[in-house]
Amino acid sequence: MIITYTQDDGTVEKWSTEDLSALEAAAVEEAMGGDVPWRGIENLLRAQDVTALRAVLWVFRRRADKDLQFADFDVPGWKRRLRARIERSEIEDVFTNVISQALAKNEDASIDVLLPDLRKLAEDPADVDAALDALGKGHLVRHRQDSAG
Repeated sequence: MIITYTQDDGTVEKWSTEDLSALEAAAVEEAMGGDVPWRGIENLLRAQDVTALRAVLWVFRRRADKDLQFADFDVPGWKRRLRARIERSEIEDVFTNVISQALAKNEDASIDVLLPDLRKLAEDPADVDAALDALGKGHLVRHRQDSAG
């Protein structure tokens, strides 16, 4: 998952949760109250939950400022400055799960219904089409392009 933070001058910081150490991921879990496992935090990030977004940004910022306390870490204007987006590997995971179910039923409709949300959540929407193509479902990309034109 990519976390982006837009600074006052428009500069965008990008952080990948793939780069977190185990201790940093545990610190995020602890900051969230200690009762939310990492999978739950990932779901909260997808939902743009302010506390989850703030906790991940805080952990990355703490690399430079070891004394930074979560309780004191604020993100003014968080709705326009802070967001989470999924990475290509996460898109491929979703497609792998959905495609295995769709192939069992020989239907593309369950894949097609996910495409708008995946494109919206993707850091790079082209990754959705590339992942589809890599999984042998490139005709869904072409179908979307044909019906759009």
